[in-house]
Amino acid sequence: MQTSQTILISGYRNYEIGVFQEKDPKIAVIKKSLKSSCIQLIEEGATWFLISGALGVEVWAAEVILELKQEYEVSLGVISAYTEFYAKWNEKNQQVIQTILEQADFVDAVSRKPYESPQQLKNHTQFLLTHTNGCLLLYDEEYPGKSQYLLADAKRYQLEHSYEILYITMDDLQNAAYSD
Repeated sequence: MQTSQTILISGYRNYEIGVFQEKDPKIAVIKKSLKSSCIQLIEEGATWFLISGALGVEVWAAEVILELKQEYEVSLGVISAYTEFYAKWNEKNQQVIQTILEQADFVDAVSRKPYESPQQLKNHTQFLLTHTNGCLLLYDEEYPGKSQYLLADAKRYQLEHSYEILYITMDDLQNAAYSD
């Protein structure tokens, strides 16, 4: 990858990959893959990682970045699509995101209003793409999920801009599960 300063991280929501418990062994494998990819990106020049804070890969990535901050000069930004993005989450999930928000280096919302229309989501994606040099997606095109929309937008954006799209696939997770 070229020298990238800011990387967007996204991927599957927890329910899309059948993870419903904090102790699910899949989370450790996913975090292991995320950590390996993030370290490589840091070594290639990444200094900021952005997420929107969605449950699943983004929350796990935030936890990995916060852990990596102990060893590396990196920053975490959490930029939601609109205010009150997390308001309807259950108490346990709100506690998880609150812990991340308290430790993040930057927290904001693209829209200063609560959810009104899908346009806020489109504006959010556009903002994230224009404020990052590339994205790391835990995503496999054989197993579509909500991230397919971000991926489609990133591919369109890539047609006119220098923008890296990096993947962690199901095969990568399989390899991580069986490696030291």
